[in-house]
Amino acid sequence: MAQFDVDLFVIGAGSGGVRAARIAAEHGARVMIAEEYRVGGTCVIRGCVPKKLLVYASRFAYEFEEAAAFGWTIKGAKFDWPTLIANKDREIARLEAAYRATLGRNKVGIVESRAIVEDAHTVRILKTGARVTAAHILVATGGHPVLPRIPGIDLAISSNEAFHLKKLPRRIVIVGAGYIGLEFATIFAGLGSHVTLVHRGDEILRGFDDDVRHHVRVEMQERGIQFVLKHEVSAIEKKGHALCARLSDGAAHDVDQVMFATGRRANSANMGLEAVGVAIDARGAIAVDDNSRTTVPSIYAIGDVTDRLQLTPVAIREGHAFSDSIFGKKPWSLNRTNVATAVFSEPEIGTVGLTEAEARDGGREIDIYRTSFRPMKSTMSGRATTVLMKLVVDRATDRVLGVHIVGEAAAEMIQMVAIAVKMGATKADLDATVALHPTAAEELVTLRAKA
Repeated sequence: MAQFDVDLFVIGAGSGGVRAARIAAEHGARVMIAEEYRVGGTCVIRGCVPKKLLVYASRFAYEFEEAAAFGWTIKGAKFDWPTLIANKDREIARLEAAYRATLGRNKVGIVESRAIVEDAHTVRILKTGARVTAAHILVATGGHPVLPRIPGIDLAISSNEAFHLKKLPRRIVIVGAGYIGLEFATIFAGLGSHVTLVHRGDEILRGFDDDVRHHVRVEMQERGIQFVLKHEVSAIEKKGHALCARLSDGAAHDVDQVMFATGRRANSANMGLEAVGVAIDARGAIAVDDNSRTTVPSIYAIGDVTDRLQLTPVAIREGHAFSDSIFGKKPWSLNRTNVATAVFSEPEIGTVGLTEAEARDGGREIDIYRTSFRPMKSTMSGRATTVLMKLVVDRATDRVLGVHIVGEAAAEMIQMVAIAVKMGATKADLDATVALHPTAAEELVTLRAKA
């Protein structure tokens, strides 16, 4: 590779790109990475990390309500949005500095500019015009929110802008009922906003288990969130110092903010990729094989820009696999079967494996084990909430095909049970596990009656 300036040039310093750069450098490769915004990418700067911090903030309202039943008297509690945002910004700056330090320790050159692919082995730095040749090019540019083309769309915000609002909206319409829509509905409702969630489908969380979808919506309604299903926002108008969101049925909602969380699109435009022969689909996703190689042998792509599984840990694993395979002489690829995922809504969701519908559609004979119960803390506080746990089991083999949890710490539980599912655990294996009491998670190993 001596004929090239570097062995690897990474475009995009998000979680996946940084992992690939670090691992390649640890294997002895000469690496440069280009980032036009901030090191850390979507997850660290304007995605899962700051969003989880805001979710934490929103949960205190419920904790304060429940505290009285446990003997606590909390007087004068109040919330200040600017303080939360300032502290969040400081934490994000700390994490970005940590990412930069990691790259620095591994002698990865950081280029603070947009980079364009000029040919199979050449990248041009837009800020300086300099050209860098590389034996391998890795595209890890992620994705961006997509907003519809409707009148007044310039008055709306996406999740990107939601992290930097000057003040907490008193009333907000959120459009979209996926991960981002539900998590921001939780955040704003918990912090005191009146939230209306508009969704064109007949139920929230498309692709999740039907029992989970229904259970979460009912629970969120109990927390004051208004759902308007089978509708869309058709226009947004300025109304004094506020906004008016007009729905597809003509209804009007006067609010302070309208936020769209209706999907994301790969960041592949205007990068020179198609001109050099990299195949890109209609949604902008870069086509890759199981080893993340594009249609140009020296160019690879990982993460959301490939639109395979839009999850940060997936991008990280893809980046690690790429560098181990190319530079570490340890070839492997990511198995995307049974990848656990969580929605940090209120209540929280954790899920891994097949939904009931997916299992039935696959022609399997299945058994369903399901329970819904009031968590121990709520029996004392009086809070109206229930936990849902569901197992999807293959009748012929007794193997657990899917686990679905809704309730406090669902994400933490699903991370652990995902190991068992990945290893092919059976219902009998769960039954043979001694329960840890008193916990909510013990229900996973004590379920007996079929639903």
